[in-house]
Amino acid sequence: MREFRTPHGCCRRIRDVSYSDGKIFQYSKRLHVGCDMSRIEVYLVPDLTTADALEGRTVAVIDVLRATTTIVHALAAGAESVLTCAETDDARAAAAQLGDRAVLGGERGGLRIPGFDLGNSPAEYTPQSVGDKTVVFTTTNGTRALHRARLGERVLVAAFVNFSAVCSALADAEQISLLCAGIRGEVTREDVLLAGAIVDDLQQGGAAESELNDQARLATDAWRAVVDFFAQGGSLMQVLKSSQGGRSVLDIGHEADIELAAQLDRFDLLPEWHRDSGRIRVASSQ
Repeated sequence: MREFRTPHGCCRRIRDVSYSDGKIFQYSKRLHVGCDMSRIEVYLVPDLTTADALEGRTVAVIDVLRATTTIVHALAAGAESVLTCAETDDARAAAAQLGDRAVLGGERGGLRIPGFDLGNSPAEYTPQSVGDKTVVFTTTNGTRALHRARLGERVLVAAFVNFSAVCSALADAEQISLLCAGIRGEVTREDVLLAGAIVDDLQQGGAAESELNDQARLATDAWRAVVDFFAQGGSLMQVLKSSQGGRSVLDIGHEADIELAAQLDRFDLLPEWHRDSGRIRVASSQ
């Protein structure tokens, strides 16, 4: 275990977690100095909250398989921004206005939308395909969850691939909501587990006295059970494959997407949605 100072004045502890596939990932723990988080909420699907209820809160939107993972990949590949749209017609219209500056990406039923440049596979979003472009993006679940969070004071994009960046950004927030996208209105294990991992990290880093809603407690319990599975040699990829979202991705032949989504802390990158432009960009502090 090693420790170092973060810009927040907190001491981050890093312990290695070994998975059965032989890879070593870092799982972060922080000791926050002077942090006073009063309430952490988790919503297992967007329909369990409203835009008004999220107003003024710091909201992290989660769609592990695959929208939020793909958004992180797109920005890491050099996309100028990601413009999210709830409907395909809106996405086409926005891309038409942007012209050559736009790349159309997204899915319906897990598959690339006819006429779109890219689907919802993280590996498609490369410097060659999206570098310096605006990705106009629409998905079945993730972009709708982002729209639900539109009144948040800050709206962040969370995935396992940028886990520590998200936790660092939430470290000093007082009112936190973690909004899981789910699948077609149903709870998905992969999103619940990431929400639980974030709550667990924040609690062990100094938010232990924060008030949690019951959905946050359920998510944290689910994550801690999975940590025990890791200790017995299990892998995050195994867990994601067995989830409803994972099975859906396997059904359309995109197993590689699950492997990419399971790469904990691959990127030190924080995407943030900006209400004035409706675009997601890398947070200005990074």
